[in-house]
Amino acid sequence: MSETPGRPPAAAPASGARPSVIQLVFREKSALYAAYMPLLTDGGLFVPTTRDYRIGEDIYLLLTLPDDPQRYPVAGKVAWLTPANASGGRTQGVGVRFPGDEKTRLLKLKIEEILGTSISSSKPTQTI
Repeated sequence: MSETPGRPPAAAPASGARPSVIQLVFREKSALYAAYMPLLTDGGLFVPTTRDYRIGEDIYLLLTLPDDPQRYPVAGKVAWLTPANASGGRTQGVGVRFPGDEKTRLLKLKIEEILGTSISSSKPTQTI
């Protein structure tokens, strides 16, 4: 999985500022499993980043799934933060909650189809 920030790290943006854009590429199903958040009603993903975000801040993802050349745009919101030096050696980053629109609902179904039965695995993930 790789991250490409759309703009350089900065202080928390002023209200009305454009959301940051992060390109998130999942080449393997195991990486998608580790980042996917089925607990959120509309779905979501963990995004590794060192940039400072606030809960509720807008974040725009350009998501690429394993074995799928298409890029999926997702206008999400920060749902939780994993700070630097988090306990248990967890990766620094943010949990991004998907919006409740139809297009993203179909993306959530696609992710769950890719993950199949592994979605109910007890293997640890990077998420809550």
